Amino acid sequence: MSTRSILVIKLGALGDFFFAQPAFEAIRRRHAGDRLVLLTIPSLADLAQRSGRFDAVWTDPRGRSPAAYWAVRRMIRGGGFARVYDLQTQKRTNRYFYSLFPGPWPEWSGTAWGCSHPDRTPDRRALPGPERYARQLAQAGITVEPWPDLSWLDADIGRFALPPGPFALLIPGSSPDRTDKRWPVDRYAALAERLAGRGMTPVVLGGPNETPLAARIRTLCPQTVDLTGKTDLAAIAGLARRAACAVGNDTGPTHLVGAVGTPSLVLLSDAFPIFQSVGRHAAPLYHPTFDTMDVDEVLAAVTLRMAAV
Repeated sequence: MSTRSILVIKLGALGDFFFAQPAFEAIRRRHAGDRLVLLTIPSLADLAQRSGRFDAVWTDPRGRSPAAYWAVRRMIRGGGFARVYDLQTQKRTNRYFYSLFPGPWPEWSGTAWGCSHPDRTPDRRALPGPERYARQLAQAGITVEPWPDLSWLDADIGRFALPPGPFALLIPGSSPDRTDKRWPVDRYAALAERLAGRGMTPVVLGGPNETPLAARIRTLCPQTVDLTGKTDLAAIAGLARRAACAVGNDTGPTHLVGAVGTPSLVLLSDAFPIFQSVGRHAAPLYHPTFDTMDVDEVLAAVTLRMAAV
């Protein structure tokens, strides 16, 4: 059988990238002898290359001008793809399909009208990402396993010089435009105190913009280690592999931590109540509003996650 070129489209954010890992693995298995190319956003390109699942990683131009769409059209035409798996399935990527008019078109799995392998899942946008991808690929004859192999993502954490003994990861932030997804920082501080009382070092993860959250937690729990703005994705994975547990909001680093297998708790409210994870030991804790989610309940839930491993 001759080698074919296959394109996977997955743009989106960090959490979405990890939700798609089982789908990436399944496509790679199905096309083991083919050339597999991923089209993604620039910030995820390095991560995709490190995974070893793709023979090439291309970056999307991200513009909305006719010239940007024409550039993607040239990329797809020039790639000579036999099949495209559009896992993004938004208006933008549907337009990539339409831009190939007047054809010929490659086989195409997605939601674009007229594509060869349409995803007909009802209310698909109400589904968690991992389930949505699995159902889409099932309609293209591909079975997705639930737990991805992320052994390729790790790092030495010695440079952080953490105190000896077990440590717990706390992820109190979220994207700047979704602060409604944040459990109150003072409750994270109280949780840090309780964990420290059990002999665990609380370690706060997040970007530079979340350093004020870590500072507040440290004010109330001085044993806390602040690593906000000091970790790349590999370092987060390295910390997660060695952590006793993790508690975080619905945000990319929380999903990364859960994906590598850490006993972890994702705190959810009606701001976004859908639980999404590809972590074997990750679980949700949901209240309609964070006002009613207290520290005792969170501590009991994460303790249960640790006991279940």
